[in-house]
Amino acid sequence: MTITLLPYHQDERLPDASFPLPGHDVVAVEPELPDGDVWQRVAALFEPVAAEVAGQIGRGSMPRVVCLTAEAVLAGVQKAGVDAAIVWFDAHGDVHTTESSTSGYIGGMPLRQILGADTALLADRLGLRTLAEDRAVLVDARDLDPAEAEFLASSQVRRCTVDDVTLPPGPLVLHIDVDVIDAADLPGLKFPVGGGPSYDAVVASVRRIMATGRVAALDIACPWHPPQDGDGDVRARLLKDLLTA
Repeated sequence: MTITLLPYHQDERLPDASFPLPGHDVVAVEPELPDGDVWQRVAALFEPVAAEVAGQIGRGSMPRVVCLTAEAVLAGVQKAGVDAAIVWFDAHGDVHTTESSTSGYIGGMPLRQILGADTALLADRLGLRTLAEDRAVLVDARDLDPAEAEFLASSQVRRCTVDDVTLPPGPLVLHIDVDVIDAADLPGLKFPVGGGPSYDAVVASVRRIMATGRVAALDIACPWHPPQDGDGDVRARLLKDLLTA
């Protein structure tokens, strides 16, 4: 099993210890970054990820990608000729636009961009065909800004819990942001949220989805701080459980 790793948070290179992947065949994507704004630099990181994903599907493999690259993964799946919907596990909505975001944090925007917002920033550069809202499922998002709650209330995005995921038809890109897990079960998260599902409940839900045989690609986002004492063991176990689900 080959793991594609983009060891970045946006355009910031993260320490190798952030990604405990012992025993796996890891392909690290580290292109030279251009000058320019953060969107240009992120696009330069995402383009080779999309190509790697498309290549793996073309060779008959299911891509497994680690880090914050959902748009690249979906673009790569599409480049391989697979018309996939998306299932998005996250404690947050990730449905801001550049206009609605008060922080400007681009990690709060990818699902909305997949659904057609701000396409010039990444989707057009990656050749990503945006999805209709009813082809997206948002799982256990519970920390929503007012603009995100307003959008979701009037959208066709399906919302559910990890215990009752309703899947759209056809092939799937499965995106797991590890902060969907209750903060008490997973220390060191950059954006921890309480009141969520347990570690075991999330892994069990992922296993049920994988068992359908419809997952075209798996994308795992790890927005956590560099590991402290003991964090590495929990993270290594989590990544192994998700990657081999």
